[in-house]
Amino acid sequence: MIEGPDLDELDIRLLDALQRNARTTFAELGALVGLKAPSVHDRVKRLEARGYVRRYAAQLDGPRLGLALTAFVSCFTSAETKYDEFTANVSAMHEVCEVHSVAGEETYVLKVLTRSTTHLDDFLARLKQIPGMVRTRTTIVLSTPFERGGLELTQAAESQPRRLRSVR
Repeated sequence: MIEGPDLDELDIRLLDALQRNARTTFAELGALVGLKAPSVHDRVKRLEARGYVRRYAAQLDGPRLGLALTAFVSCFTSAETKYDEFTANVSAMHEVCEVHSVAGEETYVLKVLTRSTTHLDDFLARLKQIPGMVRTRTTIVLSTPFERGGLELTQAAESQPRRLRSVR
């Protein structure tokens, strides 16, 4: 579902194109949406200023860089855990790609990338030393047949037209 009633169809199309390729020029974006580059520049700057674009980044290939093992690690913490301190400690571990606070038995789920099961074992040993950690449960990813790599905007926009303002 698209949030943000101040988005129009052109904004959605620009956001979609930017997340597919953040290096797209304003002229190329303009050709996609039927605007001149200066108008696209203004719209993109407004989208950035309003927080719709958090940052620009390259999506790297973990296995090609030697990080062939992906795992999801559930973290079960004690009631006395200081969550800000815990997440700061976990976030400082270079293997951690994502930290998610979740509902359920576990408190957090981490997405981690490591070189091997030996590297994962070392990571888990260090993780268990963090104050507040009670136990972990690890799921190793065997393959990833689908990964979106962004938000699906165009379908969501089509299914929720009442949330978008009209293009003027």
